[in-house]
Amino acid sequence: MTRGSGTFRSSRVARTALVIGAAAVLTVAGCSSKSTDNGSGGGDGAGLTIQQVVQIDLDGKEVPAGDNSAAANPASDGKDKCAPQAIGYAGPLTGPNANLGLNIVRGVKLALDQHNKANPDCQVSVKEFDTEGNPQKATQVIPTIINDPSIIALIGPTFSGETKATGGILSEAGLLSLTPSATNVSLTTNGWKTFFRGLGNDGIQGPAVAKYLAATGKYKKICVAQDNTDYGTGLAKTMTETLGALADPSCAVQVKEGDKDFSAAVSKLAAAKADAIFYAGYYAEAAPFVQQLRSGGVTSVFISDDGTKDVEFVKQAGDASKDALLSCPCGPAPDKFATDYKASSGFDAGTYSVEGYDLSTIVLKGIAAGKVTRPDLVEYVRSYQGQGLAREYKWDATGELSKALIWMYQVK
Repeated sequence: MTRGSGTFRSSRVARTALVIGAAAVLTVAGCSSKSTDNGSGGGDGAGLTIQQVVQIDLDGKEVPAGDNSAAANPASDGKDKCAPQAIGYAGPLTGPNANLGLNIVRGVKLALDQHNKANPDCQVSVKEFDTEGNPQKATQVIPTIINDPSIIALIGPTFSGETKATGGILSEAGLLSLTPSATNVSLTTNGWKTFFRGLGNDGIQGPAVAKYLAATGKYKKICVAQDNTDYGTGLAKTMTETLGALADPSCAVQVKEGDKDFSAAVSKLAAAKADAIFYAGYYAEAAPFVQQLRSGGVTSVFISDDGTKDVEFVKQAGDASKDALLSCPCGPAPDKFATDYKASSGFDAGTYSVEGYDLSTIVLKGIAAGKVTRPDLVEYVRSYQGQGLAREYKWDATGELSKALIWMYQVK
């Protein structure tokens, strides 16, 4: 991810309950607690949840969920020894898309809590830095992190724009940067030496989703809408290129981060009468956008991405979010993790919560192995290979995962 009412025609995708891997059956009624971003907002949209549908590969074909029974445990064997250590978190804690960052930092804290309770002789803390997901704010925050010698690794930055703006200085400083969420393809093409992406990028997500949609045979005409962030523009590009003739250039629309009036875009999309609209961007704009589409009589299936796949999208869009299809390179929360997360934070696990937890666990394993300097931790991660809750983590020389898959979700 990168930053930043009326009747809705059913997409008819995955209307029947599915069993994926060992996951429990998901109910159309939305009452299941399994792998769901729960969060009824009261009023419009109450009872709607974001439910997993299917995991797909780069060709848009269904693949079974992986086995995470051997996932690394942050508690380890309880015998870790180290001097007190600190890691950093950089991402939105406030701002229009804050919940995407809060999901992550709660996952970070859960991993640290589990580790610290089990390992009294090795205590690790997190220092939180709020970027609001804004590139300009991030350029002011990241130097503070770099200049704090107690911070030996960073979880973040979280959004693509802020990562693009700060990746170079993090690399020059030699500080490990593990992003649970920044998906713009170009981030790993800059020669940065300390950047590692903990999920698939938009060069995987866009084509995979496009091929999945094409394979259903339900969409003959798709309009691609995008915001002006690095995330939105990059994802829209890969989607459009892969959709080919299915993406009608005459109804492509662009909006700006912070927009609340989408009347011009709604008018254009109403006239297009497309089968589907794919929106590349974040929930802060996606929620009012889909509301105005429905109010404007647009019944096209609404499809969006990981920047939209958040409980706040459902809360803010209300009933207009119903049946929306959402893609994400992020993995759903396993049952025990979801229970532990709720008990720890008081909130349901959401988008990137598992990634924040997994990446923190990898850092903790490095610390337990005696890698307590910035250079040592970078090299530890560079050669790391291990199973997490969301996926197996192993990186190539650029900081990309060796293997990544995409999940499709639906608001029901």
